[in-house]
Amino acid sequence: MKSEWVIAFIIFLLLFIKVGTEMKNDQLLSLVQILLLVNFIAGFFFNETGSLFGGLFTTNTLMVFQKSVLNLGVYLISLLFSGWLKKSEHMPEFFILMLSALLGMFFMISSGNLLMFFLSLELSTIPVAAMANFDLEKKVSSEAAMKMILSSAFSSGILLFGISLIYGTTGTISFAEIPALLNGSPLQILAFVFLFTAFAFKLSIVPFHLWTADVYEGAPIAVTAFLSVISKGSIAFILITALYKVFAPMQEAWYNMVMLLSIITMIVGNLFALRQQNIKRFLAFSSIAQVGFILVGLSSNSIQGVSSVVYFILIYVFSNLAAFAVAGVIAQQTGKENIGDYKGLYQTNPFISWILALALFSLAGIPPTAGFFGKLFLITAGASKGNYFFITVAALNLVISLYYYLRVIRAVFMDKNEHPVEKILLDPPVKLGMIICAAAILLVGLLSWIYDYITSLIM
Repeated sequence: MKSEWVIAFIIFLLLFIKVGTEMKNDQLLSLVQILLLVNFIAGFFFNETGSLFGGLFTTNTLMVFQKSVLNLGVYLISLLFSGWLKKSEHMPEFFILMLSALLGMFFMISSGNLLMFFLSLELSTIPVAAMANFDLEKKVSSEAAMKMILSSAFSSGILLFGISLIYGTTGTISFAEIPALLNGSPLQILAFVFLFTAFAFKLSIVPFHLWTADVYEGAPIAVTAFLSVISKGSIAFILITALYKVFAPMQEAWYNMVMLLSIITMIVGNLFALRQQNIKRFLAFSSIAQVGFILVGLSSNSIQGVSSVVYFILIYVFSNLAAFAVAGVIAQQTGKENIGDYKGLYQTNPFISWILALALFSLAGIPPTAGFFGKLFLITAGASKGNYFFITVAALNLVISLYYYLRVIRAVFMDKNEHPVEKILLDPPVKLGMIICAAAILLVGLLSWIYDYITSLIM
């Protein structure tokens, strides 16, 4: 529980600072960035595996690595959006809410039974709804928070009903005991459908995605980045446990459902992304399409499937955060959020133009970026089932996604604009965060030992 203790310590430290001192935002942000960096580095040392509280909390080497990926993402958010954070009147509260949500995600990943999972899911969701309403003076921010609370309430109710059906048919809520008691009865399949629906809400799987674009557009862009990367990453990690361990005996039943939802999610995400003009809504539907590819890897029910999903989430952290960081600094300094405003951006801002291009190339899966290797491993894992129609649809959706990602890159580098975005001034932490993301996008795919290391954690 080392990671959980460190996050809890930072939360209480921020509470004491908020109540007892008048520390300036610059100083507090530097302190938090140092603490988050120490927390990330500490995640690789003195780790133990096992279970606590009668199996309520479990951990292994793969879970520790998954938490380290999320820690890295939160640290990068503190760097990439430092300009916005410094100007915020409630910066301590932002970090308290974000770290509380992260703590809930850690408990969720290490959950040993359905009750622990539900409580952890609520802890990871409620603070994010408050974060979505962080721009108190903006009506759209309040609307985003309200839509997220309502969708979360529905998904929580559906999840609880599914848990009650599982308990009613098996007599247990323990992850270790449930698989032996599953017999594939219609009632158990219905229970699984309810449970998976709750995951689908959080992951924005079509048709449970309708809240996503509105919330992404209305929330502050730092919160949107957290929702898109950290929140979805944590749900993808716990979904691995749910499908591969808890409901492994029902694999034949859930494979067709996951395959169908994957196809629908990729197609809908891509088609709607084609039409978007607002950069935040564009990235929202882009992230929905990316979830469709994650489901391709998950459908394989194999070690390769687990390693490909974890590897892709790691790449997704760097790629998506880089894209949101560029959108964030432009929106903060100019107020512009439409893709049309990005025309001619390269004329005045070559550095952030290249960062955005690398991020979008990676999200599109263009070699030699890490995103290419991530998509390749996901599709290869999905192909292990021999369902070539499924893989062909996934490959065709890769081609469709190329169009709308290259549309943005064309606007940035090739389209002319008489009034391009003025020169954007980057704080040193923002520039550092962008360089880290760009380097990772170029190197993570080429350094094959990273994928091999993730696979070794599963074996």
